[in-house]
Amino acid sequence: MTARRTALLALALVVLGLGSYYLWSHLERVEETADSGPSPEALANPYLAAARFLRGQGLTVAYSGRSRFWAGLSPGASSVVLLADQRALSPAQVQQLLTWVQRGGRLAVVAHGLWNSQSASGGDLLLDTLRIRKSLSADLPNAPRAPATAQQPDLTYLYLENQTAPVRLGFDPAYHLEDPTDKAVAWANSRIATHLMQLAWGDGVITVLSDGALWRNERIGHYDNAWLLWYLNQDRNVTLVLSTTHEPWYSLLWRYFAQAGVAALALALAWCWHRAVRRGPILPAPDPARRSLAEHLRASATFALRHGGQQRLLQVLRQDLTQHAERHHPGFARLPIAEQWQLLGRLAGQPTAHIAQAMAPGRGNALSRRDFSERVAQLQRIRNAL
Repeated sequence: MTARRTALLALALVVLGLGSYYLWSHLERVEETADSGPSPEALANPYLAAARFLRGQGLTVAYSGRSRFWAGLSPGASSVVLLADQRALSPAQVQQLLTWVQRGGRLAVVAHGLWNSQSASGGDLLLDTLRIRKSLSADLPNAPRAPATAQQPDLTYLYLENQTAPVRLGFDPAYHLEDPTDKAVAWANSRIATHLMQLAWGDGVITVLSDGALWRNERIGHYDNAWLLWYLNQDRNVTLVLSTTHEPWYSLLWRYFAQAGVAALALALAWCWHRAVRRGPILPAPDPARRSLAEHLRASATFALRHGGQQRLLQVLRQDLTQHAERHHPGFARLPIAEQWQLLGRLAGQPTAHIAQAMAPGRGNALSRRDFSERVAQLQRIRNAL
């Protein structure tokens, strides 16, 4: 029986070994990479890839959210990429920005407002000053009927000197830039629309783009989009303006109306000083007359009642009564409590129960004014009878 079990066990081990070898020899390893999607940093910053690309090219990149984002930047060594909506810039800020460019600054700005022929404005003071208009490509007279597809995208081509092939850019074909005064010195076009214009402005350069989506995280790696970003900012310290925050009203008031603010503050201080002046003679000091003894006693009792309570006052009266009885009847304090109360009852001519009610310490319960007055009068009668 034991030999049979041993044979079966050996056969099972052989079958298991052969099966394991077969599975191992036919096993195919497959590696899969799971895409977890964009990181939280990329979701919060749609131009994170653009900044990292520029840093990879050896450029210094900084972000700015101030309304005066050009302040503190050296015009000859700085480049600003204005991706935020700049339509909130005031006329003074637009002139300051253009002066910064004129001194050698380099500015790339994304056009946001569409041109309105009725108001003769695009709602963008910077573009209106540059006389650049942005419109829809579909409104052009030679707009094609067949839209661009993924197989045949409508790319924008930028032709450079000494280059045999044009630069291909992925601008949104839905927009078009127009330069009615012919100030542009370079431009890039798609089939029917213009998406990039470059203007010489003093010692600096201004580049106007119909949209900035080609530099977003999901599109900067397409075509030559990243190369254009480097080309416009090469050899410069780059500042990316993703949003602009307005200065608080008090800061603007101090900047543009500092003298008026100082005058208003001085006027307010003078008014406060005028209102604080005493009117009429100063009142004399009150007569330091001594109060009567009754007032002092009443005040002392009120203070003791407020801080010690009714039972504290009654306890003081009981102690005084006990000391008075000891002086007139030596040995009174050494008697038991019951004998003290009986002696007080005989001397005062009152029942022992009344004496016990008056001499027994209270339980801390508040008494009414009437009960408190009667208890005090009862202790006083007992004391007077000794």
